[in-house]
Amino acid sequence: MQNLISINLPVGDRSYRLRIKAEDEETVRKMAKKMNDQLNQFKSQYPGKDMQDYLAMSLLTFVTEEQPSHAQVAADHDTEAFLSRIEASIEKGLMD
Repeated sequence: MQNLISINLPVGDRSYRLRIKAEDEETVRKMAKKMNDQLNQFKSQYPGKDMQDYLAMSLLTFVTEEQPSHAQVAADHDTEAFLSRIEASIEKGLMD
């Protein structure tokens, strides 16, 4: 059985009890701190909202940070095409 530990993790104005792998504790706590820092930033920027609004804004921020931009996707595609052309040239040179 996995080495699971129980931790209490404060996020926003609530505390959540989680069972996680012991080796993941540091990462989970760092992510919770990042989340709480983001919540506090939104609270100061947009006073008067409720916690659900701040949580939704934070979630959207984290999700969009993880997605590559359209420009990055296009650059990756261009790089892939360029490398494919180089590979074809190398293969052609080896065949001659």
